Amino acid sequence: MNELIPVGPVSPLRQRLVDDMTMRRFSRETQRNYIRDVGRFATWLGRSPHTATAEDVRRFQIEQQEAGVPVPTMNSIVAALRFFFTHTLDRPDLARKLRTAHAKLNTTAFYTQVATRTMRAVVSPLDRLALTSPSGEAPDG
Repeated sequence: MNELIPVGPVSPLRQRLVDDMTMRRFSRETQRNYIRDVGRFATWLGRSPHTATAEDVRRFQIEQQEAGVPVPTMNSIVAALRFFFTHTLDRPDLARKLRTAHAKLNTTAFYTQVATRTMRAVVSPLDRLALTSPSGEAPDG
C-alpha cells in the first residue's frame, strides 16, 4: 500500500540522492522527507540545487525563518540538505553553512529540563527518593 508511484522521469541528480540514501539504508519515510526537503530548496532557488552557493544557503535559511517555518521543520530541512551537500554533491563547504534552529524555551520548559537533568545526575536510590518525596527528606527506616 505504501509503494512509491513514479510521476515522471527522474533527474540524474535526484536518482543519485536516492541511491546514496538507499546505500545507507535510509527508511522509505526518511527518503521521502529528504527528497521533499531538497525539492523545497530547489524550488526556492529556482534552479538545480547543484548550482547553489553559500550565499544561497544563507538566504534560504533566513527567508524560511522569516516565513515562520517551525523549528522542527527547519531542522529536518537542514538534515536533508546537509546529507545532500555532503554525500550526494560532495560539497561539505555548503553543508557547513547550514545551522540548526533552536526554539526559545519558556520558563516551565526550562525548569523541567533542569529538574530532569538533576534527577538523572542523582546516583543513589535514597537520594533519588528524597528528591521525589513531598517533604524533600529521605524516609525513616
